[in-house]
Amino acid sequence: MTTYSAPVTDMQFVQQELAGLNEIATLPGFEEASTELVETVLEEASRLAGEVLTPLNRVGDTEGARVEGDRVLLPDGFGEAYSELTEGGWLSLVHNPEYGGQGLPQVVSMSVEEMWNSANLSLSLCPLLTKGAIEAIEAHAEAPLKDTYLPMLISGEWSATMNLTEPQAGSDLAAVRTEATREGGHYRIRGQKIYITWGEHELTENIIHLVLARLPDAPPGVGGISLFLVPKYLPNEDGSPGERNDLKVVSIEHKLGINASPTCVMSFGEGEGALGYLVGEENRGLACMFTMMNDARIGVGVQGLALCERAYQQAVAYAKDRVQGNLPGEPERVAIIKHADVRRMLMVMKAQTEACRAVAYASAAAADYFKHHAEADARALNRSRLDLLTPIVKGWCTEVSQEVTSLGIQVHGGMGFVEETGAAQYYRDARITTIYEGTTGIQAGDLVGRKVMRDGGEAMQALLAEMADCAAEGGFGWEDALSQAIKQLAEATQWLLAHGADDVHSPGAASFNFLMLAGTVVGGWQMARSAQAARRLIDSGSDNAGFYNAKIATARFYADHLLSRAAAYQAAATVGSASTMALSDEQF
Repeated sequence: MTTYSAPVTDMQFVQQELAGLNEIATLPGFEEASTELVETVLEEASRLAGEVLTPLNRVGDTEGARVEGDRVLLPDGFGEAYSELTEGGWLSLVHNPEYGGQGLPQVVSMSVEEMWNSANLSLSLCPLLTKGAIEAIEAHAEAPLKDTYLPMLISGEWSATMNLTEPQAGSDLAAVRTEATREGGHYRIRGQKIYITWGEHELTENIIHLVLARLPDAPPGVGGISLFLVPKYLPNEDGSPGERNDLKVVSIEHKLGINASPTCVMSFGEGEGALGYLVGEENRGLACMFTMMNDARIGVGVQGLALCERAYQQAVAYAKDRVQGNLPGEPERVAIIKHADVRRMLMVMKAQTEACRAVAYASAAAADYFKHHAEADARALNRSRLDLLTPIVKGWCTEVSQEVTSLGIQVHGGMGFVEETGAAQYYRDARITTIYEGTTGIQAGDLVGRKVMRDGGEAMQALLAEMADCAAEGGFGWEDALSQAIKQLAEATQWLLAHGADDVHSPGAASFNFLMLAGTVVGGWQMARSAQAARRLIDSGSDNAGFYNAKIATARFYADHLLSRAAAYQAAATVGSASTMALSDEQF
């Protein structure tokens, strides 16, 4: 198993040349985000990822989390590692300084989150959920709740969870049965939730559960769901954890991967009822929860990217070390990295990883502009761009991670199938990323239904126009290939707008291939932009020409071997639903 080394040079390149960090740093509130500060943040985060989190990754996988009574115990070293993150202020980077955050751009924070996820996905899941809860509480809660809970969550002294799923209600949240009853200025919560990530542990002094529940007089369906903040310990007047609330862990799941991340069955209100506080308005809880869910969806997309990077690094190290076979003109047996097919696999891994990084960081840039730009029109434009990119980042990057981590095993050959090498863990850990926080099918349906058809394709048309401008500018050598792929995405978009309402099954039948088409083309656009930037830097006499030439060559490989997939995705996305729905239930 290799030691993880954060790709700081590539992260800085994407931040500055593709995401536009220098311009973002001029937005109100980002005045402190100097080049020197960002470099220091990335260098120190890289050290922590490599020296503190990475050594625990294998330990976490083999030891896993376990339940003893009403306690969840974690593998050795996890508590100390989490303490280093909180004591160093690492969990507060992106948050509001009003509540103790550092107020850095999301583009910077995303690089750090990528490092944590590459180094140790299981441990990184804890702050990921807390980050989303902070977003939801700050956006929707009343001031007293913000003042009590946000400083402790932002510091990392307390953590948070998302409680949606129930045994009878997976993605269908209309079927939620957890009950909430009014009691003075608060509520009593009773019910059971499943698949609650980091639902119980002892890393933090308190755990804050955001729980979807239904009031007795609520209307049916998702329009009758409310959101409640339910702390493990009720805070005392001085803010310290006080009396234990009426909630507990029932069990944790035994999973394919992320074994050190406790996935809990949680019971609320077996006694007098768990005390909870309303977040937002009654019966408007799903809209509030979507603030947390959308943040988490981008975060899971970054997990897919991070596992691609980790699998790629391991595969490269193995391919350079493993000697096997001969080549014409070589007097001795060669390392397998010399073989063309191994090179092909490594290049697929490298190109897809770099494309995912660029697309994910583009979403972070849109979030920064949406939240901080002084002009309303610019905020609106970037809000629609972020909305459009969210299902692409979550859906496409995690689907790519399935291919990349699988190729990582293939590069190792038989040793990849042996757990001791570590390659299999990345594959197993990656498998959940296409499932939680909304499956790929849900992301694809969201992209087609809400982000394309609902607004008449307006946001997609703006993106297509920007990509077409890049192709027209040229300077990267495969302009025709990019133009053709953009045209294929545009034609698929028009097909959806023209035919999506003709057949109830058409959007669903088209959605996965449309998502993969969109991700592939947007990734190709970002790779073209990276090649343009690399060429400019070489021409200007910048140092590190080897790195920039590698960017150009990798972008070319993406065009030759990956962007060409767009034609197949377009064909499948526009063929209609007849063959998909042809069989009866009994014929399966």
